[in-house]
Amino acid sequence: MADLILASSSPRRLDLLRQLGIVPDAVMSPDIDETPHKAEPPRLYAARMAAEKLASVTAPGAFVIAADTVVALGRRILPKTETEAEARRCLDLLAGRRHRVHSAVAVRGPDGRIAARNVMTTVGFARLDRDAAEAYLASGEWRGKAGGYAIQGRAAGFVDFLAGSHSGVVGLPLHETLNLLRGLGWRA
Repeated sequence: MADLILASSSPRRLDLLRQLGIVPDAVMSPDIDETPHKAEPPRLYAARMAAEKLASVTAPGAFVIAADTVVALGRRILPKTETEAEARRCLDLLAGRRHRVHSAVAVRGPDGRIAARNVMTTVGFARLDRDAAEAYLASGEWRGKAGGYAIQGRAAGFVDFLAGSHSGVVGLPLHETLNLLRGLGWRA
């Protein structure tokens, strides 16, 4: 069986694959420019990022998985928060509203064929009281997370609605990823 490479520096994607009993033979961190193009829609941005990550990893004869997750309010792409101020702005925007999470996954087979899927999930946040928001910000869990939150962590308490792929919001839509791998000939 050909090797399986995860083109991601995200420990969450690795953990998600392990939930399915899939342990990649290698993890490679893609080095790409993740700046959105002017007026680029969130869904297309996520797909482009997954495709660029896939293209950046050279692994002849291996299966390669690449993905990207984007949190969006309408056409507005929320950042991967690096500062508490960014995280606070994201929480303020998301509180009491529904938003979309676009997860794109691209897989290349050993023969070079590529298959990709986009998965859109709607997530609703309850209204957040100031104490809950401040406690979340103090936790630091928001650091480096799209939209400033991790649905698999403390922010799960903010979610009052979810329609779509929970694993996609975490970082990798597992059902779709497994189907793409199988479609390209991968067998566990």
